[in-house]
Amino acid sequence: MSHANPAFADAEYADRLQRTRVAMQAAGVDVIIATDPSNMAWLTGYDGWSFYVHQAVVLGPAGDPLWWGRAMDVAGARRTVFMSDDRIAGYDDSYVQNPAKHPMETLARLIAAQGWDGLRIGVEMDNYYFSAAAYQSLLMHCTKARFVDTTGLVNWQRAVKSATEITYMRRAARIVTAMHARIAALAEPGLPKNALVAEIYRSGILGADGHWGDYPAIVPMAPSGLDATAPHLTWDDTPLRAGEATFFEIAGAYRRYQCPQSRTLFLGQPPQRYRDAAAAVAEATDAVLDMARPGRTCAEVAQTFNSTLARHGFTKDSRCGYAIGLSYPPDWGERTMSLRADDHTALVAGMTFHFMPALWLDDGGIEITEPILITEIGCEKLCDTPGGLLVKA
Repeated sequence: MSHANPAFADAEYADRLQRTRVAMQAAGVDVIIATDPSNMAWLTGYDGWSFYVHQAVVLGPAGDPLWWGRAMDVAGARRTVFMSDDRIAGYDDSYVQNPAKHPMETLARLIAAQGWDGLRIGVEMDNYYFSAAAYQSLLMHCTKARFVDTTGLVNWQRAVKSATEITYMRRAARIVTAMHARIAALAEPGLPKNALVAEIYRSGILGADGHWGDYPAIVPMAPSGLDATAPHLTWDDTPLRAGEATFFEIAGAYRRYQCPQSRTLFLGQPPQRYRDAAAAVAEATDAVLDMARPGRTCAEVAQTFNSTLARHGFTKDSRCGYAIGLSYPPDWGERTMSLRADDHTALVAGMTFHFMPALWLDDGGIEITEPILITEIGCEKLCDTPGGLLVKA
């Protein structure tokens, strides 16, 4: 191992590779090309802000994976991956954002050098980081290979967290708890939104309980008033106002493990509809926490939440949660399980979710969410952030 501060022991990476190869065999592929930086990191330890250029981890039928990327990022690979230097390859800078040629040409040559160019090769077709041009280039330069869509194959191997991963999730949870405490302490009418978000970032990066904070995979979302009827708006310099709700959807992060949590602030006395909505969400959340355990399904969790919410006269059309863990921008989800009616995935101890019972009303939004861990006997909230509306009169 070349780097001085590894996130995981070599034995954990070996277990991950073995599990992934079992999944590859089941999918009928010999080689996979992982371009999702979360999957690259999980398989090898690679950690760098280089996902704006083409890069990949290639896992073949045997041996350690190959890291492939821009030549200037080779040094970063040497500092972070568990493999030896001969498993690291870089392409020269003339391939970067050059319409005359594509970096995948060099990946095709690397695959051929391993003797893999005539095999069945899996690629992550539905992926933020794998472009149509990248696929076209591979088809052009790996003419003997048969390409298969393996979107999600590695993601699903990440679903059940190891003991070390759960430790990292708990540290991220302590960080997001501290971030929400900072919001509660500082928020007041007249405070510009960007000034408060700056403090959120500061708290998140400083960390908690002696553990530093990593950057979140999604920026803070902090809309107020009518802006909060939309789920994914960020911030500006508008001052916080009395008589208005603001929800804060933020995440603590530690070694790229993400722990998102949302709370809603109301400056002044909330209208009764907001209080009713918060009470409905609280009861539905408690119902889910009581029933979620190994053997239950994502669909059963969603049904419990939605039926409880409906008794209070509220509905939520979108999913009420999703798997979380190791992530890079632009998303802190793992892109596998969703807590919704048509997902019948069984819960297993070690899975982690962002339980997301957000409601968007006609005049604002309420987000009071919980990161949760499925344990051997039930379900555990990872954070101890106070529940309910945050009301500052």
